[in-house]
Amino acid sequence: MDERRLEPPSEWRYILRVPHDPLAPAIARDTVRSVLTRHALPELADTAVLLTSELLTNAWCHAPGPASLSLKWADKRLRASVWDLGFLPPDPTGCPEPYAEGGRGLALVELCADAWGSFVVGPAQGKVVWFELLWGAPDRVGHS
Repeated sequence: MDERRLEPPSEWRYILRVPHDPLAPAIARDTVRSVLTRHALPELADTAVLLTSELLTNAWCHAPGPASLSLKWADKRLRASVWDLGFLPPDPTGCPEPYAEGGRGLALVELCADAWGSFVVGPAQGKVVWFELLWGAPDRVGHS
């Protein structure tokens, strides 16, 4: 078997628009895994799927209306951005109760992403929460 590693393509971008539907995070997970696998980036897939699921679940739970996921590959960096109609930036400083079902998603994003952030697009235009994963970064969480 040929062990040479293929260099990923230089640049690409995909956008997935999703309705305010509880199926949206699962559909986005499948899409992210498919895109990364087909672009020879399977080592980023597990982390990207986890973090995308967290961001889209937050959009579904905390913002009205539709959302969109943008996947952009450039400079050996994957940037996933989730836009929604919410206007409050995420707050990762809260500490959930020990038995709470939620409240840990942004802690996962902070732990697993190489970078992340958010910004308000404008009045009544929503916000974007994004993360980046670097290709070839050592010791990706959950992988040896």
